[in-house]
Amino acid sequence: MRRRDEGGARPTTDERSGRGVRQDFDARARAARTDFEAQIRQRRAEFGARNEALTARTGRNLPAAIAIALAFAAVMLGSLLIWTPSFMVVAAFLLGFGVYELASAMRFAGRDVPRIPSVAVAVAVVPAAFLGGQVWALFTLLGGIVLISVWRLVEVAVARTKPASGSVVRDLTNGLFVQAYVTLLGSCVVLLATLPRGPLWVIGFILVVVAVDTGAYATGLNLGKHPMAPRISPKKTWEGFAGSVGASIVMGILVSWLMLGLPWWAGIILGVLISGSATLGDLTESMIKRDLGIKDISSFLPGHGGLLDRIDSILPSAAIAYLLYLVVNH
Repeated sequence: MRRRDEGGARPTTDERSGRGVRQDFDARARAARTDFEAQIRQRRAEFGARNEALTARTGRNLPAAIAIALAFAAVMLGSLLIWTPSFMVVAAFLLGFGVYELASAMRFAGRDVPRIPSVAVAVAVVPAAFLGGQVWALFTLLGGIVLISVWRLVEVAVARTKPASGSVVRDLTNGLFVQAYVTLLGSCVVLLATLPRGPLWVIGFILVVVAVDTGAYATGLNLGKHPMAPRISPKKTWEGFAGSVGASIVMGILVSWLMLGLPWWAGIILGVLISGSATLGDLTESMIKRDLGIKDISSFLPGHGGLLDRIDSILPSAAIAYLLYLVVNH
């Protein structure tokens, strides 16, 4: 075997062989890395294409929607189960921001609903309902509606260009609608949460609402052929509605049996009523958006549109759940 001279002679056969092995290994590693990166890019492209097709078909970014829904559920569960008074913060944010979104959308459509007093009333109703019950919540809401109306009338009085009387009346009625649709219905969730076992009822009826959405989405996506209300919501089908009713009944039975201590048949009533109210809430918001000429209430939540787009099914269902609780317990 040859040796290198002290002055730096040519490398030995073993050294050349080792260097060749290393170079061959490096080349294979680079090739494997290049192939792996190419596969990753291909998978991303395929996933993006499928996601775009699904988004075009369903009208929402599904991965983003699922992520936001899970985060929303975690916050709701934490506030209701760990320390119920903290739910006031969650409810105040949801109602306040929902009112802000709807009032802003109306202003965009030329209907001047005052946003500052509208949001203030929505936020104020939450502690009034949580701490004072139905009476304080109702008086706070009625006083707030008066405040919003006076606010708008003062704006008209000090404006240089006076709007037509018909426009002012429309602004006042739209301000009233915002409070009735978001604040009044939303306060039912807060009232329900203050009652004995109320937090479980809140979680239970929201689970049924989720089942309604999931059943309608899955069934409508795969089997939907007959539009339910093509002028209001073209993508909602009777097949999807049937799937939502079935899913809500199954979830209603589970919730009634495992969470609420009610007989299993009560879950059928719960499921049917919530499926109807959730669908009605969805169609109502679709009518509002169509009337205002917009696709989403806002773009606050990726994959969902606005916050109000996510709680539109919950709002009327909250009133149904609250009334059911009163019937069952009184």
